[in-house]
Amino acid sequence: MSTSTKAGPSSAGGGPDPYLTDNELAVLQGAAYGETYASIAKRLGYAEKSVSKMALRLSRKLGARNMTHAVLLACRAGILDGRPQRHGDRAGFMAHVRRGEQPCDACREGRNAFDRAWRASRKAEQSHAA
Repeated sequence: MSTSTKAGPSSAGGGPDPYLTDNELAVLQGAAYGETYASIAKRLGYAEKSVSKMALRLSRKLGARNMTHAVLLACRAGILDGRPQRHGDRAGFMAHVRRGEQPCDACREGRNAFDRAWRASRKAEQSHAA
């Protein structure tokens, strides 16, 4: 029997809030290393069909379209490598820019919210100084 472990970014950050079982995490890690469902199944002691169902379940939990997308999302969330990438705020926006990517809508809005808050705080400081 596998236990459920919390993985991924918190829902406060706006991203998915998946609870992956230990077996789902093992399937995800196997996929990240390029293993086939058959080899993952053999390693875990399950039928290939069971591994396929686990992959489908974890993909849904992560909001992925397929396993490749699930691995990408898991890496971004820090589930696989332990280093979550910022998303939906100014730091996420700047990370997109540094990587030469077009910022996503969530990160663009996060940057805009930061800029609005920063301008408001500067305005408040200037009015208190006067």
